[in-house]
Amino acid sequence: MNRKMVFRIFGRIAALEGLLLLFPAVVSLIYGEFRAMWSFIAVAAGAALAGFLLMRFIKPNNSLIYAKEGFATVAVVWIGMSVIGALPFVISGEIPDFVDALFETVSGFTTTGASLLRDVESLGKGMLFWRSFTHWLGGMGVLVFIMAIANNISDRTIHIMRAEMPGPVVGKLVPKVKDTAKILYLIYIALTVLEMIFLLIGGMTPFESAVHSFGTAGTGGFGIKADSIGGYSPYIQWVITVFMLLFGINFNLYYLILIRRFRAAFSGKELWVYFGIYAAATAIIAANIYPIYSSVGETLRQAAFTTASIVTTTGYSISDFNIWPQLSRGVIFILLFFGGCAGSTAGGLKISRIMLLFKLIRREFRKLLRPRSVSSVNVDSKPVEEETLSSVSNYFALYILTIGITFLLICFEPFGIESNLSAAISCVNNVGPGFGIVGPMGGYADYSAFSKIVLTFAMLLGRLEIYPMIIAVAPATWMSKRA
Repeated sequence: MNRKMVFRIFGRIAALEGLLLLFPAVVSLIYGEFRAMWSFIAVAAGAALAGFLLMRFIKPNNSLIYAKEGFATVAVVWIGMSVIGALPFVISGEIPDFVDALFETVSGFTTTGASLLRDVESLGKGMLFWRSFTHWLGGMGVLVFIMAIANNISDRTIHIMRAEMPGPVVGKLVPKVKDTAKILYLIYIALTVLEMIFLLIGGMTPFESAVHSFGTAGTGGFGIKADSIGGYSPYIQWVITVFMLLFGINFNLYYLILIRRFRAAFSGKELWVYFGIYAAATAIIAANIYPIYSSVGETLRQAAFTTASIVTTTGYSISDFNIWPQLSRGVIFILLFFGGCAGSTAGGLKISRIMLLFKLIRREFRKLLRPRSVSSVNVDSKPVEEETLSSVSNYFALYILTIGITFLLICFEPFGIESNLSAAISCVNNVGPGFGIVGPMGGYADYSAFSKIVLTFAMLLGRLEIYPMIIAVAPATWMSKRA
């Protein structure tokens, strides 16, 4: 285990986070929030100093990064940057309890959007900016960002990208990892800026357009108002609906469009399954809630927005679906598991995994009917390797186990199965809202400190797709003698 390399990379991330903390400091200065400004500056200075010392005095014998180092690095970095990111909330006094601040920050970085703030509008502009900015940073991945801007990046860092990027398979768009990371972030930035422009046209202030674009891009969903997006115009709600769906698409598609490989971009089945699930869920919900709104336009907007928000795991809301009919709530419950496409910023199982699981089930039925037959699982007319299929099956089992353990650990809370189960599912899938007290107009404030810690860990497990966190806490990982 190359422990020195792991902590050297963390030093680089700590220094970067120190630099990024200056952005909300500037926002606080603009709005005259001087206590918040100094809290950001103090934490930024401390993070930068810690990062400098780690990079200066920890010198690994070699810079090799294997799969084990990749997983451990991602876990250490995400835990460390969440702790650093929580400190401004505590120091400024805006979220004085550290467990609460850590929950909110992890919810931001993991793009979950689960909040325990009872009065979000009481937060200063600088804190609201930082809270939403964590969505944007976590959406594509902080380590991927480092790969995009650093000079001394080797192709072995593909192990880090695979550990941080969501989906069953992560590959390179171009031969070099650094160039792949740069392409992904340029697309990410371009889509974010494009959404900001559309929101500005709709009447949002520059501050509002920035924080809501961050939340949409990272499919996180932190709102800056008590009613989330409910108080904004139908135009704003439609814009956010469209961009939630766009950020739930595999970013490889955008690259293929840029290089004019349109046939390859639109031939993948995952994209059409993704839109098919969205269209079917929207149609069912719209038909079911029509008696509530009695207007086709209003009904369609409510259904389209909420379905996009849940299937992409963004978590923005324009109404309280807790009061919707049972069928609509049932559809939303199922969508909590799905997530967007692999290679997007969405959480959940991912559409590609769901497709592979159904294909595996179909193959098993065929084997039962024809025991001697040999059949492969194909996706887009290409056979899927048995190693990938085994990995998907194992991940699904671990995923269900993770939800089950999380649910059991918070079961002593007196909020009922509906609230506790949906809280566990929502946090593991990085969705944010659930049902009951954790519905779109509720929150996680009433949970105990223990349950908040459990749910915080669940959000990290979900965002990093379980393996990095388990490997990082396993003693055998750190006991290895390799360089």
